[in-house]
Amino acid sequence: MSSRETVLGRVRRALADVPRGERPDEAPVGRDYLRVHGERSPGETVRLLREHLTDYRARVHHCSPASLPETVAELLARQGSRSVVTPAGVPGAWLPQDLEHVADSPALTPHDLDAVGSVVTGCAVAVAETGTLVLDASRDQGRRSITLVPDHHVCVVRVPDQVVGSVPQALERLDPARPQTWISGPSATSDIELNRVEGVHGPRTLDVVLVGEESSMF
Repeated sequence: MSSRETVLGRVRRALADVPRGERPDEAPVGRDYLRVHGERSPGETVRLLREHLTDYRARVHHCSPASLPETVAELLARQGSRSVVTPAGVPGAWLPQDLEHVADSPALTPHDLDAVGSVVTGCAVAVAETGTLVLDASRDQGRRSITLVPDHHVCVVRVPDQVVGSVPQALERLDPARPQTWISGPSATSDIELNRVEGVHGPRTLDVVLVGEESSMF
């Protein structure tokens, strides 16, 4: 028996009890799984997010809304960036004026973006249990390519408003029709000898700025 026949045979056995005319949207789907693992306050949820982001080797910072421009400037200077690309919805006040500002546009090629030092974006939602940032191409997040090609990504997260505990809670906030990028730490992979390599298919460095007024959140 060929591999193809083996696979098709297993599919047929798995579908043996499904009526021939039944459509996927007609079958009920159980939703009795846990939506979130344990009860946490907003502050505890933010601290769990920070813990998991750090585990994934993201660099995590916190600041007040008033000090956000200063924080972003420090991160770009630490990286040695001379240029920064931003989507249209990122306020100009977030960025230092002594850098070259590159406005995102479809005319920018991957080669153009590779020459840019950093990218600064917002996010759609952050998931504490998995340490994940989700971008959905909103105006403050832009095209997927601008967060995948430059080697340094600064992502601004408003806390506690944009932080949820679990993936099911995040999905409830997201529009499934929008393109989504789920980010858990800097880009990383391992070779056959399990040596970790960063920056292969995305930014080598991820700075996450948690912006909120209450210091108790951090």
